[in-house]
Amino acid sequence: MSSRPLDQQIVSVRPITVPAPDRPIGLQVKVTAPRAGRNLPVIVFSHGNAWSLDGYEPLVDRWAAAGFVVVQPTHLDSRRNGIGWDDPRFATIWRVRIADLHAALDHLGDILAEAGLEERADRERTAVAGHSWGAQTAGAVLGARVLGADGVPGEDFSHPAVAAGALIGATGTGDTLTPFAAENLPFMRPDYSTMTTPALIVAGGRDDSQLSTRGPEWFTDAFHLSPAPKSLLTIAEAEHTMGGVAGEMVAETTDEDPARVALVADTISAYLRHALKVDDAEWDALDNSAEESGGSWSVTSK
Repeated sequence: MSSRPLDQQIVSVRPITVPAPDRPIGLQVKVTAPRAGRNLPVIVFSHGNAWSLDGYEPLVDRWAAAGFVVVQPTHLDSRRNGIGWDDPRFATIWRVRIADLHAALDHLGDILAEAGLEERADRERTAVAGHSWGAQTAGAVLGARVLGADGVPGEDFSHPAVAAGALIGATGTGDTLTPFAAENLPFMRPDYSTMTTPALIVAGGRDDSQLSTRGPEWFTDAFHLSPAPKSLLTIAEAEHTMGGVAGEMVAETTDEDPARVALVADTISAYLRHALKVDDAEWDALDNSAEESGGSWSVTSK
């Protein structure tokens, strides 16, 4: 789909420590970027449950080759931190995750400087993205709120530096949570009516979550229930791992397909270049590409 070469060299710098004084474990990020180029837009990426800054290379490396600087924090729920479901700290990790993205955005200048990218990145063109739990985390930074037990929306976690976003496998509304999810994940009650920032939602046609009784449609709520402008990429045969976005040969991948991962990465690149006002060419060409796919994927916008 992409007309730009994706074989250019990329570099990563890790770990970079980010100030987070109230965090029980220090916050570290990884920065990945192309070796060449200037005025590079920035993506701050939130990983799925249990992952870390070392995951999601199939997405991150492709975004960097496409001309983005990608910043990846390690959240508290990472396997390397050993905080499981039964840990008393787990109940508040969703808030710490959001604070992690805020810390990365607030200290983005320092992060870029430590990575040697201060003069090459365009901080005026910054997006957030995430997969699974990371998608809910990124959604909060885009303006979505969490409904309390009384149905009242919680606080506003949006960040003024963020101009666009991409949510991969974002959880839907909380009215159809399974008993396990309702008991252990009470924060999984997003209110998308306040998510005003432009965003692309990526949903799999075979993403049948054990956290909800609604099936794959649940993962389209972030598109249908949020204000325009929004776009929805639906991939008919994709499950929650979208072909393996977290890494090659990862055990949790149920639908391994490198071409599907490339489709997710390239569609997000095209959308963010469009939404961040870098270049519209690739996004404008998506309609023809979708027609040529034979119905295996589609893009809808509002």
